Amino acid sequence: MSARTVIDPILLEVLRNRLDTIADEMELTLLKSAASPIVKEGLDASAALFSTQGETIAQAAAIPIHLGALQFAARRLVQAFPPERMRDGDAYLLNDPYDGGTHLPDITLAVPVFSEGQAVALACTMCHHQDVGGRTPGSVPTDATELYQEGIIIPPTQLFRAGELDENPFGLLTRNVRLPDVFTGDLMAQVAAGRLGGIRLRELFATHGTQIVLDYIEELLTRGETLTRRGIEAIPDGEYRFEDYLDNDGVELDRRVKIAVTLRVRGSSMTFDFTGTDPQVRGPFNSVPASTLSAVYYAIRAISDPSVPNNGGCFRAVDAVLPEGTVVNPRPPAPVSCRTATIKRIADTILGALVRALPHRMPAANSGTLLVMALGGSDPQTGRPFVASELAAGGMGARPRKDGIDAIETDVSNCMNIPVESVEMSFPLRIPRVGLWTDSGGAGQFRGGLGLEKVFEATTTDVMVSHRGERFASAPWGLHGGAPGRSARAFILRKDGRREELPSKKMIVLHAGDQLWEYIAGGAGYGDPLDRDPEMVLSDVLDRKVSLEAAREAYGVVLTPEGDALDELGTKECREALRRQRGPIGWTFDRGVDGREA
Repeated sequence: MSARTVIDPILLEVLRNRLDTIADEMELTLLKSAASPIVKEGLDASAALFSTQGETIAQAAAIPIHLGALQFAARRLVQAFPPERMRDGDAYLLNDPYDGGTHLPDITLAVPVFSEGQAVALACTMCHHQDVGGRTPGSVPTDATELYQEGIIIPPTQLFRAGELDENPFGLLTRNVRLPDVFTGDLMAQVAAGRLGGIRLRELFATHGTQIVLDYIEELLTRGETLTRRGIEAIPDGEYRFEDYLDNDGVELDRRVKIAVTLRVRGSSMTFDFTGTDPQVRGPFNSVPASTLSAVYYAIRAISDPSVPNNGGCFRAVDAVLPEGTVVNPRPPAPVSCRTATIKRIADTILGALVRALPHRMPAANSGTLLVMALGGSDPQTGRPFVASELAAGGMGARPRKDGIDAIETDVSNCMNIPVESVEMSFPLRIPRVGLWTDSGGAGQFRGGLGLEKVFEATTTDVMVSHRGERFASAPWGLHGGAPGRSARAFILRKDGRREELPSKKMIVLHAGDQLWEYIAGGAGYGDPLDRDPEMVLSDVLDRKVSLEAAREAYGVVLTPEGDALDELGTKECREALRRQRGPIGWTFDRGVDGREA
């Protein structure tokens, strides 16, 4: 910081909000300009501003997976293309997970921002591209065994030079994807968003002065660190350990994959130690450090005061131990395309450790899964390849004083369900059924949110499906007497009536007339279900969120034969009987099929 700059608290807040708004406007521009449904409908894209050292200045309210990882891409691009060599109008990109990226469909694009003739910031976006080549449509084969099967690998590369597109890397990229027009549309939307960020930043520098704005940015970073440390100091010093599991790695379908973390709190610092996590796996569910740390940074922000500036200073108080050769830090060329499920389980594990540190502040587990599918083939009407994506959500975990929200993406992914209309208008697919899955939310004084049930039908042609589910073999854990959320399941109903049960992860082919039935896990419950307000149970029954059977068996609530009113005496007697049968609650976590644990 310049010695002559005196920080005005009012101007500091003005600039803070202005920087956040620029990042938000970048993201909105990207979402509104994109060509693919996964971006413009699923919102699988993010934007942020960075210093020329690669530290986060401001970020949009987008996807933590991206926002935590973008800083590693920014730092790598600055290493490859030093700011003093950058020119106005340049643009750079990468996707190599082992060289600044996360997984191949997520491409980072950075535009340098100039003021007074010098590069002073980077405007960056990360976008999940519908297809980046590889052996399967959508570039997310669930049974990949090496990175090269997952798509084109882009090291740090210059795409624009002083405003002019470099046709050589651009041509190479578009020649190696199945949907070059869609790919180009999304990539140019990233360029537009980055350039808009540059325009808005230059306006800010012109208004207040370059050095003054840079000094205020440094002050915001310092305050992000200071306030984050203050929040950490409120956590009791100690070590807190937790473990959770992935169903499998997509290749060895009968072997669970352990994620373990020990959270160490010492004063104003936190260390996340993943020692004890399973070795890297053969399948594509490994998570490179940039992806793993995005879950760590999400957890830090989740427990911090919302008023803390959302920048790289927040992460200065955090350290991580990521043993090399494990699921959370694999060696190349281990496949990583399906790492979303792993990052979500890492987040679950961290939050479980935080329950031990802050037992009455944390929510019960959310569904722990985002059903992510790529569906592709050849459209018989056009003869051209098509790739559709699906992002279907489970339920949010119940909170200490509120129910979980139904069918919503939480934690690190934060995407949107793809609208039925978008899928049916664009692809040879039909969705004959979609709705909330009754009884999928874990019972509790506060109920877990419900997961979705959704059916996909191939209409006119064969469709290859990269099926990436989770929480089939385990359940989201309930807290303080709350029950686990219902585990996910799926099956294929063939046109001839045969039913085929599916594991959570598998490459499958739907023939015309076949249906894929999906049931996505619900969030877990919080607190004793027998303490839930009977009127709330009645409301859930009337809304078909809870069945009559579950009302009696899980909540001890007896309704009239018509099912539209409470039987108060019957409810009192039923609850007394259930309490005698169960005994006192002596556990914190309830893992369901895995058994309770203290």
